[in-house]
Amino acid sequence: GALAAALLAVAVTTDAFGAAEKWDHLLARVDRFVAGPPPDRATVDTVVATPPPSLIVQTPGPGASGSHRSPSPTPKRVPVDVNIDLQPAKHFASEERDTWCAPAGVQMTLAVLGLADTSAAFQERLDHRIGEWESTRDSKNGDWGPGAMALALAAYGAPGYEVRAYDSRPDALRDAAAAIATTRSPAILLAWRGAHTWVMTGYRANADPTLFGDAKVTGAYILDPWYPRISSIWGASDPPGTFQDASEMIRNYLPWQRPEGLYPNRDGRFIAVIPTQPAPG
Repeated sequence: GALAAALLAVAVTTDAFGAAEKWDHLLARVDRFVAGPPPDRATVDTVVATPPPSLIVQTPGPGASGSHRSPSPTPKRVPVDVNIDLQPAKHFASEERDTWCAPAGVQMTLAVLGLADTSAAFQERLDHRIGEWESTRDSKNGDWGPGAMALALAAYGAPGYEVRAYDSRPDALRDAAAAIATTRSPAILLAWRGAHTWVMTGYRANADPTLFGDAKVTGAYILDPWYPRISSIWGASDPPGTFQDASEMIRNYLPWQRPEGLYPNRDGRFIAVIPTQPAPG
């Protein structure tokens, strides 16, 4: 018994075989067990999103008011490169605990919007408020779910975020990209099958997703709260503002699949917390 405890302590200290990562997750589950089950109360619902139709340019018909004017030209399909965060290092906050990717993601989103700092103290205060927002409908094992993230953003001055579920990764990335361009606000992607949080601040695409419903997003600019850690499952994380290309999005942004139970609107779909209102200020 004493030898096993000593070996565990050494493993955690050296992070042998990812032991520290697993130990922090175990402690989080113990804390949740002690706190009791989350309340069953209303939260931000997950909306199953449908892909937008391809762009249709409307021009005045015969006899319509203003039909004497020349028809509006069809927009050109040109590649776009958009990033609303030109100072990612300034807005980056690493998760203070291995299980705090959600509050760290919310914190960075708020920081990009000028609504929060990136201090450890703010992240701790934010995480301690989870009791105000958690719901078993949002996270069956308690603590942070995407609905709680949306409620936290609203509480700190960024209302209007929606939890959306998509049948395909291209649809999710295109919708997130269009929302970022329209609102000038970050989106939050639920990576690692829903176990992790990525903040998306920009993208590259083969056409403007606000104009073309079939635009293809080829990658995203990401703030990853796991940095600078190395995961025993997912590998090394990347510095703030790294452009994650299509292969990295395929590797990390995976359909929701959580071990604690079924989520009818989320299971097998790509989940994102999407801004719908213009950035404050």
